[in-house]
Amino acid sequence: MRFSGATIFVTGGAGFIGSAVIRHLLRDTGARVVNIDKLTYAANLDSLPGATENSRYAFERQCICEAEPMRVLFEKYRPDAVMHLAAESHVDRSIDGPAEFIKTNILGTFTLLQEALRHWRSLAPERSARFRFLHVSTDEVFGSLGVDGYFSEQTAYAPNSPYSASKASSDHLVRAWHETYGLPTLVTNCSNNYGPYHFPEKLIPHMIIKGLAGETLPVYGDGQNVRDWLFVEDHAEALSLALEQGRIGETYNVGGRNERSNLHVVESICDLLDQMIPRSDGPRRRLITFVKDRPGHDQRYAIDATKIESQLGWKARETFESGLTKTVGWYLEHRAWWNAILERGYKQERIGLG
Repeated sequence: MRFSGATIFVTGGAGFIGSAVIRHLLRDTGARVVNIDKLTYAANLDSLPGATENSRYAFERQCICEAEPMRVLFEKYRPDAVMHLAAESHVDRSIDGPAEFIKTNILGTFTLLQEALRHWRSLAPERSARFRFLHVSTDEVFGSLGVDGYFSEQTAYAPNSPYSASKASSDHLVRAWHETYGLPTLVTNCSNNYGPYHFPEKLIPHMIIKGLAGETLPVYGDGQNVRDWLFVEDHAEALSLALEQGRIGETYNVGGRNERSNLHVVESICDLLDQMIPRSDGPRRRLITFVKDRPGHDQRYAIDATKIESQLGWKARETFESGLTKTVGWYLEHRAWWNAILERGYKQERIGLG
C-alpha cells in the first residue's frame, strides 16, 4: 500500500463509517492512524476494540471547527494524508436542528481544509507530492431519482434536506481548495451504509433492536422509498483504495448495487429475526406500521459505481442478503454494545417532524 508506514488522520473515527475505516487500516495496512473525534452523541470508542493497545493508533478528542487546536495536531503528527469523515449525518436530526449540520459539515470542513493546506505547504517536496486529502460524502447531494437511472460523478447536485445541502456545500469547498490552491484532494460519494457498530437511530439497527423487543416497527410513508445499500466494511476498503490509487481532483461514487425499498429492508430484518430468534406471539412482520412521511423524503437513490470499479478495481463483496445476515447476527451477538447506548439515555423516538 502506498501509505504503509505513513500517518493518516481520520476525522470522525469514532463514528460508524470512520470506525470501520480505522479497523480496516489497523488490520490490513501498516499505516499509523490518528483518530480525531469530538465524541458527539453518536460517537463510540467501543467501536474500535483493541485499538488503544495498538502502537500505530492514537486518539485526539477535538472538534474540527476549532482552527488553533487542529493546527497543533497537524504540527504534532505531521500526517501524510487526511481521511475526512467527521460530519453530522442523520437527515431527521437535520430537519429539527439544522444549525449543528451547518457548523460541523460546512464550517468544520472549511477549517480542516485551511489547516491541511497550511500543513501541506510546509512539507518537503517528496512528502508534499505524496500528501492526500480524501473527503467522504454522500449520494444524497444529488437529490432524488425517478424509477430508473443512476447517480454518476457527472450528476448535477440537487440536495433536498438540510443534511444533504450541508454535505453538498462541503463537497464544493473541497473541490474549490483543489482548483484554487492546488491542495491534492479527492471526493467520494457513497450510498447508504449498514453493518456492525451502526448507531441505533439509523433504519437497520433501529428495526433490529425494536424487532428483538417485539415493539412497533414504524415505516415512513408507504415504505417504497428506495436506497442502494453498501456494507460498511466494503466501503472502508473502497476509501482506502481511493486514498492509495485515486487520481487527485477526481470524484468516485461508491455503491453496493443493492437497491431495496425501505419496506423490503424492514421485512427482511423481520424474517431474519424470526429465523434466528422466533417469537411465540407470531412473525414480526405484524409489527410493521406506516407513519407520516418525513418532509422532503427523497424517493430513490442509486449509485453507478462503474468508475471506481473500472479504474481502481474495487467492487462490493457483500450482497444485500449476505451483508444483512451478517449485520443482524452481529447485533444479536453484541447486545452489550448497543444496550450501553440505550442505558446512556438514547431513546428510540421519532425525530425529524419539522
